[in-house]
Amino acid sequence: MSKVLKSIHPDDDQHYKSMGLTRGRVEPWEDGLRTTGVKGEYEWWYSDAHFPDGTIMVVIFFSKSPIDVNGPVKPQATIEITLPDGRKFEDQVEATMEKSHFGKEHCDVRVGESSIVGDLKHYDISFKGEKIQAALTLDGTIPSWRSQTGSIFFGDKEEHYFAWLPAIPEGRATAEFTLEGRSYHLEGSGYHDHNWGDRIMLQLMHHWYWGRAKIGDYKVISAWITGEKKYGYKEFDVFMLAKGNKILGDNSNHTLKFVSTDEYIDEQTGKPVYGKVIYEYTTEEGENYRITYDRKGDISKQNFIDLLSGPTKLGAKLIGFDGAYLRFEGEASVERIENGEVVEKVTEPSAVWELMYFGKSGADKK
Repeated sequence: MSKVLKSIHPDDDQHYKSMGLTRGRVEPWEDGLRTTGVKGEYEWWYSDAHFPDGTIMVVIFFSKSPIDVNGPVKPQATIEITLPDGRKFEDQVEATMEKSHFGKEHCDVRVGESSIVGDLKHYDISFKGEKIQAALTLDGTIPSWRSQTGSIFFGDKEEHYFAWLPAIPEGRATAEFTLEGRSYHLEGSGYHDHNWGDRIMLQLMHHWYWGRAKIGDYKVISAWITGEKKYGYKEFDVFMLAKGNKILGDNSNHTLKFVSTDEYIDEQTGKPVYGKVIYEYTTEEGENYRITYDRKGDISKQNFIDLLSGPTKLGAKLIGFDGAYLRFEGEASVERIENGEVVEKVTEPSAVWELMYFGKSGADKK
């Protein structure tokens, strides 16, 4: 039997000190450049905004192509705008390093004429492509937050890692753009996070469920991550619950429980999927909450091998790679429980969450 390698989502004083972090406080430099661009490293800054009319905007800045993390630094930025009638508009820009910038002291990224600059409280985002020119501002209404130290380490010497920082878990968003000759000025809610690591994720993680929802006055960020086989399919929790502009608690108190029901096999991807995922959580003050994502349908499905071509696709088939991504829509609810009774329940009928499945099916039946 092969040795199970170590993996850890640290929350101890020694790791905070060695990583230069302060427990319970996020510093602006944490949203600055965190990688050097060597083989295997990747980094991106993600922002999205949702508006009352149903419009959705997503803007991402990458240090290199997310499907070529072993390649050289290749700055790029992408934008996707979905209008209320379902039509999608996309654009992408690339630039040389000489025409790009990645600051270390705070979020300060430029790819050609497109940029994102922010300080954990306010962000200015500008996208200038051939098809789309857009401006987006974000102002945080919930403090920046990280799950423990923000990193999961893999390997007996903690030699590999995946890191994630929700710099704006929830904020006010204002967007301006023009499509098909029509100018838009929209105000709504937004989100910004930052991801980086030093090894392609499919080598570290088997699958995860990830969701973010605004449910009445509650805001939830939730993830349940399962490591790859060589790491013993170890599970990691990521969770934050806020109400209004106050964070009620997160997974650092280690009370979170993950419950999954209504399993089925997705016909397109062949992956086992849970139609309902539940997070049960107790705050430091002893308040009990249950957050439920109840699937009603699918927004998108993607077999990763279909994104490949030529020798790369052949090689993936030979090694049996069959990763997939599924994005769900449905109902999300928050229940507050006292003495075993539900004393408050709030429901959001149009929530969205995802299943990222890199590995072979069946690890969740270990």
